[in-house]
Amino acid sequence: MIPDEIIEQVRDAADLVEIIGECVSLKRTGADWRGPCPFHGGTHRNFAVIAKKGLYYCYVCHEGGDVFTYLMKRFGMDYPTAVRDVARRVGVSIPERPDRDAGPDPREPLFGALAVAQEWFAARLRDEADAAKAREYLEGRDLPLAAVAELGLGFAPADKSFPEAMQRLGIPEAILIEAGLLLRREDGTVAPRFRGRLLFPIRDLRGRVVAFGGRLLGPGEPKYLNSPETPVFHKGSTLYHLDQAKNVIRKQGVVILVEGYFDVIRLVLAGVDHVVAPLGTALAGGPPRAPGQDSQAALLRRFAPAAILLYDSDPPGLRASFRAADELLRHGMRVWMATLPLGEDPDTLVRKGGAAALEPILADALDVLERKIQLLERKGWFAGVERRREALDRLLPTIRAASDPVTRDLYLDLTEKRVGVTRAVLEREVAAHGEPHFAPIQPPAQPAPEAPRPRQGRGLRGAPIEEKLLRTLFARPAWRERARHEVPPGYFQVPAYQEIYQALLALPAEAPLGDAAGVLSPNARDCWHRMTQAAATAVAGGLDLDAEYAGALSRLHDREVARGLPPVEEIGERQRQLEQLSPEARQRLLWLKQPEKGRQRRQPEPSPPSNPGTESRSED
Repeated sequence: MIPDEIIEQVRDAADLVEIIGECVSLKRTGADWRGPCPFHGGTHRNFAVIAKKGLYYCYVCHEGGDVFTYLMKRFGMDYPTAVRDVARRVGVSIPERPDRDAGPDPREPLFGALAVAQEWFAARLRDEADAAKAREYLEGRDLPLAAVAELGLGFAPADKSFPEAMQRLGIPEAILIEAGLLLRREDGTVAPRFRGRLLFPIRDLRGRVVAFGGRLLGPGEPKYLNSPETPVFHKGSTLYHLDQAKNVIRKQGVVILVEGYFDVIRLVLAGVDHVVAPLGTALAGGPPRAPGQDSQAALLRRFAPAAILLYDSDPPGLRASFRAADELLRHGMRVWMATLPLGEDPDTLVRKGGAAALEPILADALDVLERKIQLLERKGWFAGVERRREALDRLLPTIRAASDPVTRDLYLDLTEKRVGVTRAVLEREVAAHGEPHFAPIQPPAQPAPEAPRPRQGRGLRGAPIEEKLLRTLFARPAWRERARHEVPPGYFQVPAYQEIYQALLALPAEAPLGDAAGVLSPNARDCWHRMTQAAATAVAGGLDLDAEYAGALSRLHDREVARGLPPVEEIGERQRQLEQLSPEARQRLLWLKQPEKGRQRRQPEPSPPSNPGTESRSED
């Protein structure tokens, strides 16, 4: 296969106007070029070539695509041949791969099914009576059908006409299920995944349809529904409209990040093309999940060194903005935050005032740390020592996220001046890489006695396992939300650990982790501080947090099973109970049921969370 980076180089270098102009008489109309459509044999100038996007589109037969699609549909080339033909024209050399890499992409049937589905959905939106409600919905949002057709929007009917149409076209049911277009219910029947929804095609960087986002047009939930993860679609590695925006983003040197599909469409129709959106979720960061699966933040960094976050200015929008900003800072980007008027989003703002209404908002965008300081100042957080400490705790995550050394140094300098904390102290706080500290101030005349460490008693055999589980909850918010549904508070037998866990459960999903520490007892707060350090060390050491969480949860569950076994008088009855368990659980439970003295000889007191790689395995 031809490497993706070579394909991108060839596409960027291609002159689509010149290539199409070899067969079509094109004339400039504004920023675009118009001519008769070569696909349906038209005589009027309904065929547009959008040079700045590298795309073409016919407003009559609705054929559209990029330079490779044009050669494939016009001259019957396959994809590799089209890429090589354009590469020859622009002088890009394509390295030959060994024979072992030759052969068709096994995912091609999925790409083919999704492409056919997108064309079917788009035609349904344009032509069919059951899509009248979708057309009225678009008109009500001042989105002309002809304009959104260029972006490939479609309609999924509520009946079974889609699977029936795919069956007539010869597309296997198994392929449609694997592509996320159909789903198999618990009773074994198969149904369309999208029903009664306006559909937005989601494309990869090559412009191939890989998924859909669907907006429900009637009552019900969820309002928005995306395709599931499939072999061709990974939500955390895909951004809406990036396939069409990437060239403009490169030229502009900055990307505008918005929250929703309609925000993107509105800005694009207003002539603001360097805009993308995550797929209804928080912006994904972190290392690649697999080769070729860069995170959303890493993808953006490939095309621009800077980003402007254009999210809603309400509290949820601000929290989403700061989370996204931290991910982008970790990837070395410069990040600004634009401030929308309250009650407005990019769609409504540009709908009322056009691109001109957006220009001053983008021009006034602030650096993310400056925006945080601005908000904290308005709330009076710098007025007193106690609030100033809390204000610093809000600023530290952004300073830590800045991977660019110059940006971090500037952030430290700004924070030192505004908060009034020395540079040396700030650097220690940043280096600690833990969550905010809430150490109590003890009266100097009568220092408080050292809080007792959690004592090990009967039934607390899994204290190190409890530490493991808590460590993952400190390291990643996603595991805290997962634990909320999987881990009852009773699983924690060490009182301080149970107190910490219950404080985490009471924490609102969007609140900073450090907010939970303020309600803890001194003993639990001491454990909290040690736990933050251990979590930071685990993350820095590349510990597999998913495996750590799953292993700890399994062991704590086994312990609960052991505690719940009723007393028996016959050995045979106990044996029957144990046979119901897995071999691993049975081995651990037999150990747990040893006499107390035998356990105490081997079990040390609970200790502070240990470093990954040096942790005791005695809990196994």
